[in-house]
Amino acid sequence: MSKILRQLLCCFAVPACLLLCTSLRAEEGVSAHELRLGMVNAQSGPAAGLGRGVRAGVEAYFAKVNARGGVHGRRLALLLRDDGYEPRRTASLSQELIDSAEVFALLGFVGTPTSRAAMPGVLAAHVPYLFPFTGAEVLREPVHRWVFNVRASYFDETEALVAGITEDLGFERVALLMQDDSFGETVKGGLAGALHKRDLKISAEQRFLRNSLEVAPALQALRPSQPQAIFFVGTYKQMAAAVRLARELDMPARFFSVSFVGTEDFIAEVGAAGEGVHISQVVPSPQDASLPLVREYQAAMGRVPPGYASLEGYIGAAVLVEALRRGGAQPTRTGLVEVLESLDVDLGGFRVAFAPDDHQGSDAVYLTRIEQGRAVPVRHMR
Repeated sequence: MSKILRQLLCCFAVPACLLLCTSLRAEEGVSAHELRLGMVNAQSGPAAGLGRGVRAGVEAYFAKVNARGGVHGRRLALLLRDDGYEPRRTASLSQELIDSAEVFALLGFVGTPTSRAAMPGVLAAHVPYLFPFTGAEVLREPVHRWVFNVRASYFDETEALVAGITEDLGFERVALLMQDDSFGETVKGGLAGALHKRDLKISAEQRFLRNSLEVAPALQALRPSQPQAIFFVGTYKQMAAAVRLARELDMPARFFSVSFVGTEDFIAEVGAAGEGVHISQVVPSPQDASLPLVREYQAAMGRVPPGYASLEGYIGAAVLVEALRRGGAQPTRTGLVEVLESLDVDLGGFRVAFAPDDHQGSDAVYLTRIEQGRAVPVRHMR
């Protein structure tokens, strides 16, 4: 081969090689052997039980998948940051994960105000924000291309609870004891709407600060209205303090809460005073071994006690893995979104289905009642 010909071949080969390398370059957060997901939630503070539960469920599912070779040969890695359930920390920690190009997507955040704080950076960077532990409408309406929810909304939960409060129990005086932030406002909107459908309204309202256990003044301020039902919006430590005080004050009102309260942590915190409290749930009972999903979850959790938060984390991880498998060997953020928008999967007793105009995978709501230290599924309140 002549020297001139070799030079010509080299001239063509170098650009071709560069073009090939560019076309094969992995998406941010993806290497040849690993795919990294970011999680920013409460690992400390009054809401830590929720964050730790979600984390445990996600890690259990990832461990099972990694033990079988990962997804398309890549192990799944979780990069965890603790926001203490404080929105400013959520925003800064999320932005750090995005700017460092370390993560492919964000998964398993906990809370409404925290999710609101993370969203501007997420939407600007076109990073998938997957399956947060919140039923807030801001994550659902309007539909955001990069945001997907597995769980039913707080509007779905409040409708189910109010139906039981008014139709099963016949209560009309429903008071609201709420966290004074966007989480409280969202649930208040659902509660007010569900009561309005029944020609009723919130009979009294009091508020307390996020991450504060000073709920006594707010509860005592509700006493003059003589509520039959107190609809609580907050975390498990706060609700436990409110329920115990209500028992001490001989207030006859029954307590009701949406799933975010953290069921198992609430039961452990409140003790015998929690008897009769109703909590709505958005996933099946983690004790219901009649469902294949729950049996697999229990096996994956090993000696870790089952719980609603960890089951929800496990479900979110399962949905993500299914979408990654269907997306092919070269994952992209855009490709993941496209797969999710057409995903319809039965995980073994729990169905998740999305559409381009519907990024909420499930509308299911399950009612539970605390009986002898356990959350017992119920069809009707009593």
